[in-house]
Amino acid sequence: MARMTGDEKHGPAATSTLDALWVLYDRVLRLAPETVGRQDRDRFLLSKGHGPMAYYAVLAAKGFLDPDILASFGSYDSPLGHHPDRLLVPGAEISSGSLGHGLPLAVGSALGLRAQGLTDPAVWVLIGDAEFDEGSNHEAVAFAGSYGLDRLHVVAIDNSSATHGWRGGIASRFEAEGWSAVTVDGRDHRALYEAYTAPHPGRPHAVVARVEPKHS
Repeated sequence: MARMTGDEKHGPAATSTLDALWVLYDRVLRLAPETVGRQDRDRFLLSKGHGPMAYYAVLAAKGFLDPDILASFGSYDSPLGHHPDRLLVPGAEISSGSLGHGLPLAVGSALGLRAQGLTDPAVWVLIGDAEFDEGSNHEAVAFAGSYGLDRLHVVAIDNSSATHGWRGGIASRFEAEGWSAVTVDGRDHRALYEAYTAPHPGRPHAVVARVEPKHS
């Protein structure tokens, strides 16, 4: 991440995701540069795309990107923009950065895979707690719970940046709609891994990763 400098206003959006992304790509996702075109691959969607530096760093560490390109981040002719572009960034499933889009797209991906009879690939999406300011996410949570999309997984980074917060914690919002949900320390790699791999038969699964407040 230190290679990516410039006029970047969303540093906390990136640093808050680094540990959660690393554990996911290093130990959980069945996804590699040579399998990005396969139908049976796992899918990862970065909804919290307005601070993509940690995402780019992990993609480089895992061979999707040439590490030498990181220094070009945000420049005019760089594929690494301040929001990721799926047509320019190898391994990126969606273009993102506008809050509230990634989770609905992940729901659609999970539903589409089910309709095709592809029950093995997992769909993962990383969102921020502030995305619950957007009604589209609440609709997506309700739909996924009602349809029992058990191949859908959400990682919700909670750095206390939501406008209103959520009484009972973010996990309660998922649980109210029939999801499996757990809250962990978003810097604890072992806790993240155990939460990511917890069984949740017949239900979608949410992992709320709590990190230091945005303005701390």
